[in-house]
This record gives sequence, C-alpha cells and structure tokens, in this order.
Amino acid sequence: MATISVDDELLAVLPGGLPGADEQIRELAVIELYRRRVISSGKAAELLHRDRGEFIAYAGRLGIPYVDLDDVELDRELDAARKLHR
Repeated sequence: MATISVDDELLAVLPGGLPGADEQIRELAVIELYRRRVISSGKAAELLHRDRGEFIAYAGRLGIPYVDLDDVELDRELDAARKLHR
C-alpha cells in the first residue's frame, strides 16, 4: 500500500467531502485509468469491487464508452463479424 498526500483544497472539492476521500480518490484514479485504456473494464471493476456489467454501465453514465473505435477499426470489426455469419 502507498500513501499519497492530498491538500485540503482538493479534498474540499470532492463530492461528499473528507469522509471517504480515500475511496473517492481511488475511484477517480481507476475511472481515469480505464478511460485512458490503461486497464480493462474487468480490472477496473475488480479494483472497485463491482460487477463488470455494473462498472461498464457506470462508466457509460460518466460518458466513457465501452466500445471506442475509430472509423477504420469499426469497419474492420464489422467486416470480421460479417465473415462469421456467412
């Protein structure tokens, strides 16, 4: 376990204030790591002690898409799916 120092100014803007600040900061870190695609939805769910489906839905409500493909990647995925169904 690591300990980080967080100043009062940051603590003051956390929703819910000081009680539970460590869990709020943990959640924010995990969400950001998932948003950046550093960790998978499964790993994020595990770190937050949530069901994977619940985490994916929660991230979606925060505006973080589960599927985040550019046009080229989407075309490849659709082509692959079409080939499976021939």
